[in-house]
Amino acid sequence: MYSYSVIQWLFFFYFYCFCGWCVESAYVSVKNRKLTNRGFMRGPFLPIYGSGAIMMLVVSIPFQESIILTYLAGCVGATVLEYVTGVAMEALFKVRYWDYSDKKFNFQGHVCLGTTLSWGFLTILMTEIIHVPVERLVLSVPSQVLTVVTLVLTAVIFSDFALSFKAAIDLRDILVRMEQAKQEMLRIQKRLDVIIALTEDAVEKRRDALAESVSTVKEELVSGIATRKDEFVGGVAELKVSIEEKLKSIKNFVQAGQGEHWESIREESLELKEKYHANVEDRKRMAGLKDFFQRGLIRSNPSMTSMKFKDELEELKEENREQKQQ
Repeated sequence: MYSYSVIQWLFFFYFYCFCGWCVESAYVSVKNRKLTNRGFMRGPFLPIYGSGAIMMLVVSIPFQESIILTYLAGCVGATVLEYVTGVAMEALFKVRYWDYSDKKFNFQGHVCLGTTLSWGFLTILMTEIIHVPVERLVLSVPSQVLTVVTLVLTAVIFSDFALSFKAAIDLRDILVRMEQAKQEMLRIQKRLDVIIALTEDAVEKRRDALAESVSTVKEELVSGIATRKDEFVGGVAELKVSIEEKLKSIKNFVQAGQGEHWESIREESLELKEKYHANVEDRKRMAGLKDFFQRGLIRSNPSMTSMKFKDELEELKEENREQKQQ
């Protein structure tokens, strides 16, 4: 039966946060063949591992006489912890720091059968082997020394967590603003579709005078409108290509026409072009992360995903890779 003081529980939590960071960072570094500082925080601590370790110790307390029940308790406890943490982080930050969607028997991508079974074995390993010498070592440290060390670690880890939390919130806001810029680009594209349709009608009425121009523009018009019906399908790169093609088509229409009607179309198309370029620059500027903690979150979690802001997150990752190479 575990009977620890609050300070001892805290120290165990920090110790396993550090051990988890060591294991996770070593694994990812070997896998990616480059040093990687894994995790949500910038310091060498992974709270999910510390929480998992404490959870394993707590849920195993009633079942210390039965390895089978300890295994089952670990499976259930760790899976619940992983699911709740994953759902809460995605709801708050709009990204997933881990995703099991590609694994068999997963539930909403937050948990899967394979990891659940592994948690059970890890619980037995923790309670029967790992924690025994760790407990002996911690209990041998004078209480005053342990208190000072734990309080210092608390201050350091709390500061790191607060800064990392703020960076994650700011990163979420950047994703939201980048999505808003994309939506504005979609509205621009829709208006260009309307202009092209109206302009095509006007050009058809002047077919005899503009026969040569119409044949060229019509080909561009067909290819441009084919990329969009009621909804645009594709990423931001495809959206940019579509808008630029439509602007080019309208430019050709305007060059072939004369009069007040064509002048108004030219002015509106130029206005839409300016808005389009402004939104492109806004997305690029927002993707160029300046904050150390925001860049760290991206680099430390290369597998992070976002269902709602997939394009925006990938753009952040790509921009961050380019900055690192410069």
